[in-house]
Amino acid sequence: MDTDTLRLFVAAAERLNISAAGRGLGLAPAMASARLAKLEHELGAELLHRTTRKVSLSQEGEAFLPYAREILAQAEAGRSVLGLNAAEPSGTLRFAAPSSFAQLHVMPLLPEFHVAYPKITLDLRLSDTRFDLIEGSFDLALRSAPLQDSSLRGRKLAEDRRVLCASPDYLARHGTPETPHDLVGHAFLAWVNTATRMLVHNDGSKAMLDPGQMICRTLFDDGASQRIATLAGAGLSINSMWSVAHEIAAGRLVHLLPHWRLDDSSVLWLIYPRSNVLTPKVRCFMDFLVSRCAETLLFNS
Repeated sequence: MDTDTLRLFVAAAERLNISAAGRGLGLAPAMASARLAKLEHELGAELLHRTTRKVSLSQEGEAFLPYAREILAQAEAGRSVLGLNAAEPSGTLRFAAPSSFAQLHVMPLLPEFHVAYPKITLDLRLSDTRFDLIEGSFDLALRSAPLQDSSLRGRKLAEDRRVLCASPDYLARHGTPETPHDLVGHAFLAWVNTATRMLVHNDGSKAMLDPGQMICRTLFDDGASQRIATLAGAGLSINSMWSVAHEIAAGRLVHLLPHWRLDDSSVLWLIYPRSNVLTPKVRCFMDFLVSRCAETLLFNS
Protein backbone atom coordinates (compact mmCIF):
# COMPACT_ATOMS: atom_id res chain seq x y z
CA MET A 1 0.00 0.00 0.00
CA ASP A 2 1.94 3.04 -1.21
CA THR A 3 1.21 6.64 -0.30
CA ASP A 4 0.76 7.73 -3.93
CA THR A 5 -2.17 5.35 -4.29
CA LEU A 6 -3.61 6.48 -0.96
CA ARG A 7 -3.30 10.07 -2.15
CA LEU A 8 -5.16 9.10 -5.31
CA PHE A 9 -7.93 7.44 -3.27
CA VAL A 10 -8.34 10.49 -1.01
CA ALA A 11 -8.52 12.81 -4.03
CA ALA A 12 -11.06 10.55 -5.76
CA ALA A 13 -13.15 10.33 -2.58
CA GLU A 14 -13.17 14.10 -2.18
CA ARG A 15 -13.93 14.87 -5.83
CA LEU A 16 -16.05 11.76 -6.55
CA ASN A 17 -14.26 11.73 -9.89
CA ILE A 18 -11.49 9.22 -10.55
CA SER A 19 -10.34 10.79 -13.82
CA ALA A 20 -10.04 14.25 -12.28
CA ALA A 21 -8.20 12.84 -9.26
CA GLY A 22 -5.79 11.03 -11.55
CA ARG A 23 -5.12 14.10 -13.69
CA GLY A 24 -4.32 16.06 -10.54
CA LEU A 25 -1.59 13.51 -9.82
CA GLY A 26 -0.37 13.21 -13.40
CA LEU A 27 -2.07 9.88 -14.12
CA ALA A 28 -4.13 8.86 -17.14
CA PRO A 29 -7.73 7.78 -16.30
CA ALA A 30 -6.99 4.11 -17.05
CA MET A 31 -3.90 4.13 -14.83
CA ALA A 32 -5.82 5.84 -11.99
CA SER A 33 -8.59 3.25 -12.18
CA ALA A 34 -6.08 0.40 -12.23
CA ARG A 35 -4.27 1.72 -9.13
CA LEU A 36 -7.51 2.09 -7.20
CA ALA A 37 -8.60 -1.41 -8.22
CA LYS A 38 -5.26 -2.77 -6.97
CA LEU A 39 -5.74 -0.95 -3.63
CA GLU A 40 -9.22 -2.39 -3.26
CA HIS A 41 -7.86 -5.86 -4.02
CA GLU A 42 -5.18 -5.46 -1.34
CA LEU A 43 -7.76 -4.34 1.22
CA GLY A 44 -10.39 -6.85 0.17
CA ALA A 45 -13.06 -4.18 0.00
CA GLU A 46 -14.72 -1.98 -2.60
CA LEU A 47 -13.89 1.62 -1.62
CA LEU A 48 -15.66 3.41 -4.47
CA HIS A 49 -18.89 2.49 -6.22
CA ARG A 50 -18.53 3.12 -9.96
CA THR A 51 -21.25 3.45 -12.58
CA THR A 52 -21.15 4.91 -16.08
CA ARG A 53 -22.63 8.13 -14.68
CA LYS A 54 -21.05 8.71 -11.30
CA VAL A 55 -18.65 7.63 -8.57
CA SER A 56 -19.73 7.38 -4.95
CA LEU A 57 -17.99 6.45 -1.70
CA SER A 58 -18.88 3.01 -0.37
CA GLN A 59 -19.53 2.35 3.31
CA GLU A 60 -16.13 0.68 3.54
CA GLY A 61 -14.51 3.59 1.70
CA GLU A 62 -16.09 6.09 4.07
CA ALA A 63 -14.73 4.12 7.03
CA PHE A 64 -11.24 3.85 5.48
CA LEU A 65 -10.95 7.49 4.37
CA PRO A 66 -9.95 8.98 7.78
CA TYR A 67 -7.18 6.38 8.12
CA ALA A 68 -5.91 7.09 4.62
CA ARG A 69 -5.73 10.80 5.44
CA GLU A 70 -3.94 10.01 8.71
CA ILE A 71 -1.34 7.83 6.96
CA LEU A 72 -0.65 10.62 4.48
CA ALA A 73 -0.38 13.16 7.30
CA GLN A 74 2.05 10.96 9.20
CA ALA A 75 4.15 10.45 6.07
CA GLU A 76 4.22 14.19 5.40
CA ALA A 77 5.24 14.89 8.98
CA GLY A 78 8.00 12.27 8.83
CA ARG A 79 9.42 13.77 5.66
CA SER A 80 9.30 17.20 7.28
CA VAL A 81 11.27 15.97 10.31
CA LEU A 82 13.92 14.57 7.97
CA GLY A 83 14.06 17.82 6.04
CA LEU A 84 12.62 16.22 2.92
CA ASN A 85 9.82 18.75 2.65
CA ALA A 86 11.92 21.84 2.18
CA ALA A 87 9.27 23.33 -0.09
CA GLU A 88 6.54 25.53 1.34
CA PRO A 89 3.56 23.85 3.11
CA SER A 90 0.93 22.47 0.76
CA GLY A 91 -2.19 20.35 0.59
CA THR A 92 -5.81 20.58 1.73
CA LEU A 93 -6.48 21.53 5.35
CA ARG A 94 -9.91 20.68 6.79
CA PHE A 95 -10.85 23.29 9.40
CA ALA A 96 -14.10 23.42 11.41
CA ALA A 97 -15.14 26.57 13.27
CA PRO A 98 -18.25 28.35 14.57
CA SER A 99 -19.70 30.34 11.68
CA SER A 100 -20.28 33.43 13.83
CA PHE A 101 -16.59 33.61 14.81
CA ALA A 102 -15.33 32.76 11.34
CA GLN A 103 -17.39 35.49 9.68
CA LEU A 104 -15.95 38.17 11.95
CA HIS A 105 -12.38 37.02 12.57
CA VAL A 106 -11.27 34.41 10.02
CA MET A 107 -12.84 35.37 6.68
CA PRO A 108 -11.19 38.84 6.62
CA LEU A 109 -7.78 37.12 6.99
CA LEU A 110 -8.16 34.73 4.04
CA PRO A 111 -6.55 36.95 1.38
CA GLU A 112 -3.47 37.45 3.57
CA PHE A 113 -3.20 33.73 4.31
CA HIS A 114 -3.55 32.71 0.67
CA VAL A 115 -0.82 35.13 -0.34
CA ALA A 116 1.48 33.79 2.38
CA TYR A 117 0.71 30.10 1.66
CA PRO A 118 -0.42 29.77 -1.97
CA LYS A 119 -0.13 25.96 -2.00
CA ILE A 120 -2.56 25.35 0.87
CA THR A 121 -6.26 24.81 0.12
CA LEU A 122 -8.62 25.47 3.02
CA ASP A 123 -11.65 23.17 3.29
CA LEU A 124 -13.78 25.20 5.74
CA ARG A 125 -16.77 23.71 7.56
CA LEU A 126 -18.42 26.62 9.36
CA SER A 127 -21.35 26.01 11.69
CA ASP A 128 -22.23 26.84 15.27
CA THR A 129 -23.25 23.18 15.56
CA ARG A 130 -20.21 21.27 16.82
CA PHE A 131 -18.57 18.73 14.49
CA ASP A 132 -16.97 15.51 15.69
CA LEU A 133 -13.32 16.22 14.99
CA ILE A 134 -12.19 12.62 14.60
CA GLU A 135 -15.18 11.17 12.74
CA GLY A 136 -15.22 14.17 10.43
CA SER A 137 -11.52 13.72 9.60
CA PHE A 138 -10.74 17.33 10.40
CA ASP A 139 -7.16 18.52 10.71
CA LEU A 140 -8.06 21.37 13.05
CA ALA A 141 -11.08 22.94 14.72
CA LEU A 142 -11.95 25.97 16.80
CA ARG A 143 -13.95 25.41 19.96
CA SER A 144 -15.03 27.61 22.82
CA ALA A 145 -15.08 25.43 25.93
CA PRO A 146 -12.83 23.92 28.57
CA LEU A 147 -10.64 21.28 26.86
CA GLN A 148 -11.84 18.08 28.51
CA ASP A 149 -11.76 15.42 25.77
CA SER A 150 -8.66 13.29 26.39
CA SER A 151 -8.52 12.32 22.70
CA LEU A 152 -7.79 15.91 21.70
CA ARG A 153 -4.93 18.36 22.01
CA GLY A 154 -5.26 22.11 21.85
CA ARG A 155 -3.55 25.46 21.64
CA LYS A 156 -5.14 28.48 23.30
CA LEU A 157 -6.20 31.20 20.90
CA ALA A 158 -7.81 33.70 23.31
CA GLU A 159 -10.06 34.11 26.33
CA ASP A 160 -13.78 33.95 25.56
CA ARG A 161 -15.40 36.42 27.95
CA ARG A 162 -19.21 36.51 27.85
CA VAL A 163 -21.28 39.64 28.48
CA LEU A 164 -24.96 40.49 28.84
CA CYS A 165 -26.18 43.14 26.43
CA ALA A 166 -29.22 44.74 24.79
CA SER A 167 -29.98 47.44 22.24
CA PRO A 168 -30.68 51.05 23.30
CA ASP A 169 -34.13 50.73 21.68
CA TYR A 170 -35.06 47.72 23.80
CA LEU A 171 -33.84 49.42 26.98
CA ALA A 172 -35.78 52.60 26.15
CA ARG A 173 -38.96 50.52 25.90
CA HIS A 174 -38.41 48.15 28.84
CA GLY A 175 -35.94 49.85 31.16
CA THR A 176 -32.30 49.15 31.96
CA PRO A 177 -31.64 46.48 34.62
CA GLU A 178 -29.28 47.76 37.30
CA THR A 179 -29.00 44.55 39.38
CA PRO A 180 -29.38 40.83 38.61
CA HIS A 181 -32.79 40.90 40.32
CA ASP A 182 -33.95 43.44 37.72
CA LEU A 183 -33.51 40.83 34.97
CA VAL A 184 -36.72 39.05 36.07
CA GLY A 185 -39.45 39.51 33.45
CA HIS A 186 -37.16 40.78 30.66
CA ALA A 187 -37.20 39.17 27.21
CA PHE A 188 -34.18 36.87 26.90
CA LEU A 189 -32.70 35.63 23.63
CA ALA A 190 -31.34 32.35 24.87
CA TRP A 191 -28.93 29.82 23.43
CA VAL A 192 -30.39 26.33 23.05
CA ASN A 193 -29.06 25.62 26.55
CA THR A 194 -31.16 27.73 28.93
CA ALA A 195 -29.33 26.65 32.10
CA THR A 196 -29.06 28.97 35.08
CA ARG A 197 -25.81 30.96 35.10
CA MET A 198 -23.78 32.30 38.02
CA LEU A 199 -22.97 36.03 38.12
CA VAL A 200 -20.06 37.33 40.21
CA HIS A 201 -19.74 40.98 41.27
CA ASN A 202 -16.42 42.80 41.38
CA ASP A 203 -16.66 42.70 45.18
CA GLY A 204 -17.04 38.90 45.14
CA SER A 205 -20.78 38.70 45.84
CA LYS A 206 -22.79 36.27 43.72
CA ALA A 207 -26.22 36.13 42.09
CA MET A 208 -28.01 33.93 39.59
CA LEU A 209 -29.16 34.62 36.05
CA ASP A 210 -32.17 32.33 35.70
CA PRO A 211 -33.77 32.16 32.22
CA GLY A 212 -36.76 30.51 33.90
CA GLN A 213 -37.63 33.86 35.46
CA MET A 214 -37.30 35.67 32.13
CA ILE A 215 -39.39 35.58 28.96
CA CYS A 216 -37.67 33.12 26.56
CA ARG A 217 -39.72 33.06 23.36
CA THR A 218 -36.80 32.50 20.97
CA LEU A 219 -33.96 29.98 21.23
CA PHE A 220 -30.87 30.11 19.01
CA ASP A 221 -28.16 27.76 17.80
CA ASP A 222 -26.37 30.43 15.75
CA GLY A 223 -24.44 33.28 17.38
CA ALA A 224 -24.62 35.67 14.43
CA SER A 225 -28.42 35.40 14.31
CA GLN A 226 -28.63 35.94 18.07
CA ARG A 227 -26.52 39.10 17.76
CA ILE A 228 -28.71 40.43 14.92
CA ALA A 229 -31.88 39.81 16.94
CA THR A 230 -30.34 41.63 19.91
CA LEU A 231 -29.44 44.60 17.70
CA ALA A 232 -33.04 44.63 16.43
CA GLY A 233 -34.30 45.07 20.00
CA ALA A 234 -35.83 41.63 20.50
CA GLY A 235 -34.40 41.22 24.00
CA LEU A 236 -31.36 40.72 26.23
CA SER A 237 -28.72 38.14 25.32
CA ILE A 238 -25.40 36.69 26.46
CA ASN A 239 -22.71 37.11 23.81
CA SER A 240 -19.00 36.53 23.50
CA MET A 241 -17.15 39.83 23.70
CA TRP A 242 -15.42 39.06 20.39
CA SER A 243 -18.89 39.04 18.81
CA VAL A 244 -20.23 42.34 20.18
CA ALA A 245 -17.23 44.50 21.12
CA HIS A 246 -17.52 46.71 18.05
CA GLU A 247 -21.29 47.04 18.49
CA ILE A 248 -20.83 48.12 22.11
CA ALA A 249 -18.08 50.58 21.18
CA ALA A 250 -20.34 52.11 18.50
CA GLY A 251 -23.29 52.40 20.90
CA ARG A 252 -25.47 49.97 18.96
CA LEU A 253 -25.50 47.65 21.98
CA VAL A 254 -25.22 48.34 25.70
CA HIS A 255 -23.12 46.20 28.03
CA LEU A 256 -25.48 45.46 30.94
CA LEU A 257 -24.45 44.92 34.56
CA PRO A 258 -20.83 45.92 33.78
CA HIS A 259 -19.75 45.34 37.39
CA TRP A 260 -20.91 41.72 37.20
CA ARG A 261 -19.28 38.93 35.20
CA LEU A 262 -20.52 35.53 34.16
CA ASP A 263 -18.75 32.77 36.09
CA ASP A 264 -17.54 31.14 32.88
CA SER A 265 -14.17 29.57 32.13
CA SER A 266 -14.63 29.27 28.36
CA VAL A 267 -11.53 29.68 26.22
CA LEU A 268 -11.09 29.70 22.45
CA TRP A 269 -9.05 26.61 21.58
CA LEU A 270 -7.53 25.43 18.33
CA ILE A 271 -7.80 21.67 18.71
CA TYR A 272 -6.67 18.61 16.79
CA PRO A 273 -6.84 14.83 17.38
CA ARG A 274 -4.20 13.61 19.84
CA SER A 275 -3.24 10.88 17.39
CA ASN A 276 -2.36 13.40 14.69
CA VAL A 277 1.10 14.82 14.20
CA LEU A 278 1.27 18.51 13.46
CA THR A 279 1.92 18.65 9.75
CA PRO A 280 3.47 21.82 8.27
CA LYS A 281 0.15 22.98 6.80
CA VAL A 282 -1.62 22.66 10.18
CA ARG A 283 1.22 24.25 12.14
CA CYS A 284 1.49 27.28 9.84
CA PHE A 285 -2.30 27.82 9.89
CA MET A 286 -2.35 27.63 13.70
CA ASP A 287 0.59 30.04 13.95
CA PHE A 288 -1.10 32.39 11.51
CA LEU A 289 -4.41 32.45 13.41
CA VAL A 290 -2.73 32.88 16.79
CA SER A 291 -0.58 35.76 15.60
CA ARG A 292 -3.26 37.58 13.61
CA CYS A 293 -6.27 36.97 15.85
CA ALA A 294 -4.30 37.97 18.93
CA GLU A 295 -4.26 41.50 17.54
CA THR A 296 -8.05 41.63 17.11
CA LEU A 297 -9.07 39.73 20.25
CA LEU A 298 -7.24 41.80 22.86
CA PHE A 299 -10.58 43.21 24.03
CA ASN A 300 -11.53 39.77 25.36
CA SER A 301 -9.09 39.98 28.26
